[in-house]
Amino acid sequence: MYEGSVFGKLDQKLQHAIKDAGYHAPTPIQEKSIDHLLEGRDLIGCAQTGTGKTAAFMLPILNHLLKVRKARHTGHPRALVLSPTRELAAQTAENIKKFSKYIELPFACVIGGVNQFHQVKDIKRGAETLVACPGRLIDLMTQGIIYLDQVECFVLDEADRMLDMGFFPDVRRIISKLPKARQSLFFSATLSPQILKLAGELVTDPVQVMISPETPTVEKINQKVMFVDKGQKDALLIHLLQQHPEWKKVIVFAKMRHGADRVNKKLMKEGIKSAAIHSDKTQAQRTRALEAFKKGENRVLVATDIASRGIDVPEVSCVVNMELPLETESYVHRIGRTARAGESGVAISFVAGDEKAQLKAVERFIKKTIPIDRDHPLHSEEADRKNGKEGKGLPQAPWIHPANKNRNNRKRQGHKGFQGRRQPDFGQK
Repeated sequence: MYEGSVFGKLDQKLQHAIKDAGYHAPTPIQEKSIDHLLEGRDLIGCAQTGTGKTAAFMLPILNHLLKVRKARHTGHPRALVLSPTRELAAQTAENIKKFSKYIELPFACVIGGVNQFHQVKDIKRGAETLVACPGRLIDLMTQGIIYLDQVECFVLDEADRMLDMGFFPDVRRIISKLPKARQSLFFSATLSPQILKLAGELVTDPVQVMISPETPTVEKINQKVMFVDKGQKDALLIHLLQQHPEWKKVIVFAKMRHGADRVNKKLMKEGIKSAAIHSDKTQAQRTRALEAFKKGENRVLVATDIASRGIDVPEVSCVVNMELPLETESYVHRIGRTARAGESGVAISFVAGDEKAQLKAVERFIKKTIPIDRDHPLHSEEADRKNGKEGKGLPQAPWIHPANKNRNNRKRQGHKGFQGRRQPDFGQK
């Protein structure tokens, strides 16, 4: 079925499942990882969501559980996937369900924000694979419902997100309960010194895989900056949505939870179907909002950065940044919600007069000057002037301007502003 491919080394039942799921050929991370994982090697993977990493680690794990059968012990899973957010955990669980179509390997997904009853029920059915968020997992361990003493395969997914959300103490507590003899897989979109330190504590003689999307996300997206006064951002958003009925699915990013709720209320007041998703919402509310958006029942999803990673919604026409994020990496994760699966997309950022620093930081990080769209009724001359763009058209970014080329080359090694975040050498611990 998949002769000559790494998929061909998997159990036939798994091959049938992935064929049904529409997998024609492995992605680069699957190609580089599956062979080694089938051999039981540990792995450090630097890869973003959307590269196929869930299949890269789940298919070898399911293959192992099929190949090495053991008696099931309730509450003692053999595989554990630790995820930073409920949405990512739920998405991973959906993939397991898809890959397990022809096999009998029960699994459970344990996340906070919902009643634990059904999760405990799945565990007591003999779940061999457990997908979990740190908080709920520790809660169930404390209750004596889950024990990690029989875990053979452990995956720490989106480690950088774990760090951002303050989960490292919980992660270390969970790792301390795992058997020493196990296969460990570590994934992160970025590799800071703190991330690498944790990886060094977790893995032994790892395979190292670094994957970038085949085409950088920003290259597929029509990015724009619109200068607008802070108090006019909501009005500009409504104007754009009214002027562009062809935008069937739009994700709007707000910096704060209360900002997301405010925008959502204003859109609904204008008759634009929308829903908000952020950490104050219950899991049931977040799930309903996502499903309604995916089905096209709601045209707009207003989100905080919790939704910028780990949610793959097809056919998103446009992403709007109400404010630029303080962390430049978040900009790429946000706009990456559009232009999925080779499609094109639009990303518009509203920039006020006091957001010059964030705009410059984003442009340095993506190594590209974002075009300015002044052709809208709420254009702010003051914001334009404060950002130093007025009357200049579209200048080239300073790091590629001919006059600066030689000077920049001399400074490039020591100046972080010209290179974004440098990826440390995997070999350094």
